[in-house]
Amino acid sequence: MNTNYAGFWQRFLAVLIDGLVLGAIQWIAVMPFLGLLGLGVASDIQNLENMDESEAMGMMGPMMAMAGVAYIGFFIIQIFYFALMESSSKQATLGKMVLGLKVTDVDGNKIDFTKGLVRSLCRILSGMIMCIGYLIAAFTEKKQALHDMIANTLVLKK
Repeated sequence: MNTNYAGFWQRFLAVLIDGLVLGAIQWIAVMPFLGLLGLGVASDIQNLENMDESEAMGMMGPMMAMAGVAYIGFFIIQIFYFALMESSSKQATLGKMVLGLKVTDVDGNKIDFTKGLVRSLCRILSGMIMCIGYLIAAFTEKKQALHDMIANTLVLKK
């Protein structure tokens, strides 16, 4: 089995690259909605000074709902991006591919979608408390982050 574990900084750089990719995807996905929302709100904003407080507050509801839907959509895109990419034949997200890394189970085998989904969801835990779940990858023997330990996965150099 390959025991050439990916180091913390390689993994960090891969996450940054993935963040740029996801940011671009999310920006492209949200632009049409922002445009539609902007068209609907623009005329109302021009009349804002003529509105009473309840009408002005009524405008906030749809805007907050759209923001909530966008946030949930971004969250789902992110979860499935990592799960699908890391359980694919490439065994890596775009960031990991650029750096020559792959995700395996602890025996060095390709992970299935379920394990990829568990790993992806557990990334939430890794980031919850000042990203300590990510930082521990710098100090563990197999360079595992918290989500790797929970999902029984490794990130290896190819």
